[in-house]
Amino acid sequence: MSGPTLNFLCISTFFKGVDFLKSCKAEGNNVYLLTLKRLDREDWPWESVDDVFYVEQWNDTDVQKGVAYKFRSIKFDRFVALDDFDVERVAALREHFRMPGMGSTTARHFRDKLAMRFKARDEGINVPQFTALFNDSDINYFTSTVNPPWLLKPRSEASAAGIKKLHNNNELWEKVHALGDERDNYLVEKFAPGNVYHVDGLQIDGEVIFSRVSKYLDTPFDVAHGGGVFRSASCEAGTEPQQGLAKMNAQVMKAFGLKYGAFHSEFIESKETGALFFLETSSRVGGANLAEMVEFASGVNLWKEWARVETATLRKTVYKLPKIINKYAGIVVSLSRFEHPDTSGFNDPEIVWRMNKPWHIGLIVVSENSERVLELLDNYTQRIAQDFHASSPAPDKLHE
Repeated sequence: MSGPTLNFLCISTFFKGVDFLKSCKAEGNNVYLLTLKRLDREDWPWESVDDVFYVEQWNDTDVQKGVAYKFRSIKFDRFVALDDFDVERVAALREHFRMPGMGSTTARHFRDKLAMRFKARDEGINVPQFTALFNDSDINYFTSTVNPPWLLKPRSEASAAGIKKLHNNNELWEKVHALGDERDNYLVEKFAPGNVYHVDGLQIDGEVIFSRVSKYLDTPFDVAHGGGVFRSASCEAGTEPQQGLAKMNAQVMKAFGLKYGAFHSEFIESKETGALFFLETSSRVGGANLAEMVEFASGVNLWKEWARVETATLRKTVYKLPKIINKYAGIVVSLSRFEHPDTSGFNDPEIVWRMNKPWHIGLIVVSENSERVLELLDNYTQRIAQDFHASSPAPDKLHE
């Protein structure tokens, strides 16, 4: 692609973002990777990486000084956080080196669940009733005015890690006291049963340019804590939830200040009232192979297009989406009792992807018909549960 050669420092303390690195290089940029030494044998796309910098473990001061040393000879143009856990770390680096992009204050809205709640509420976006754990009186007021069950959530974990469901006041206070000096890193909110959705897409110039609404067929909390099978499927276009969630997500992105990049947001549709509530968002591509599901349904590779958005923004050129297709896709993933499960028995023509990960089994299906996708997922879930499924306790932390 025409334009100046830019220097991208891509930072990840988890193995992900392969397609971002490839696309970034294909755009004519120099690509540098900063990651953990223990990830040196992962299948990074080395042909797309000009140089790699390792740290044994992340230390903010040491990393800052290391980047400063490299900056003497490499004039970095962009810092990119590929993993959710690196969003705030990289924002701090941008602040220090006066690098364009998301700063620390905005980054909190995409990492800190409490910051998300306050900001969304202040902007008139529906959120579950909640309180911080800073003040005893505030907690007592919450428990006296909001009926249980409640969810105790860490502010900066991802997915359902560390979330506890509580059923009465005594149970809540036991957990709060057990947290000790860590209680300020948690919040408690009303547990609202309902359908959980996710919206995945791209933002540029402060506007959503592409999004897809999908529904978790079993909530992430239930899967993580109940040992279930993970499933998600595209929402039918033009339905009330699809339209309402696309609109609400755009409100969240605008309120939270995402100027450009990828996003993954989660919402709940109240089982009791049908009302939509914002749960959380992130300024990155969704995990759990949801990006692959979105790509098979739409033709848009979110990792690849995120790199193109970043490049176009820096070069001040016009970004153009690839051709969009409109199909329906669904994914089913489970831990497996077998290291390398044999999926040859799943042979429907709608299967477009098979997970290749030890001790896991996973499939993605695509169809012109949303009902066919749901039919296949139901069938596969039953078979996987019977013949392959294994479970393990939900972790309190996903990442150190």
